[in-house]
Amino acid sequence: MSEVTLALFGLGLGFSLTIPPGPMNALIASNATKSFRAGFVTGLGAMSSDAILGTVVYLLQAVVNLHAVARFVYLLGAAVLAFMGIRLLRRAGNPNPPAGVPTASTYATALMVGISNPFQILWWLTAGLAFAYFGGAILLFALFAAIAVWVVAFPSAVRLGTRGSPRAQGAVRYGSGALVLAFAAYCAFLALIVA
Repeated sequence: MSEVTLALFGLGLGFSLTIPPGPMNALIASNATKSFRAGFVTGLGAMSSDAILGTVVYLLQAVVNLHAVARFVYLLGAAVLAFMGIRLLRRAGNPNPPAGVPTASTYATALMVGISNPFQILWWLTAGLAFAYFGGAILLFALFAAIAVWVVAFPSAVRLGTRGSPRAQGAVRYGSGALVLAFAAYCAFLALIVA
């Protein structure tokens, strides 16, 4: 496979990880209604969690039995996502959320959600790991380039679409909280049915 093909494949893979609706995009959208910076920093936390998960999965893939830890991964993810979903819904009704949310806190929250998100963990244990093996550094660089583009583009779009409209901001916040809680419930369900 040529370097250009690998790079294009990596970009596609990166967007496949970032674009689908999920807990992290819900968190980015909710924070982007406060300010572009809050959404962007949330995205940086998400990108950092991907870097950590990618590294850990790559280093431990030969040692860890995914099947043995699947229930724990789902339960941990359900707990973290439920906490975040409730927190988002409690703050959703505030028409004027505090603009001065500490950057470190926003980043740390996104990082925590990312490294405990079962969908993100499982993506890295499956698709991410498999593609890293055959694509190497070029593919991984392109994958993170796509994530970087999303971290800037998505909060920009949310901010532009909701700026000056408290109703739109509230709708995004309520929708984000509900989506995160739905993913928490789904994780709990998967924990119950995993063999």
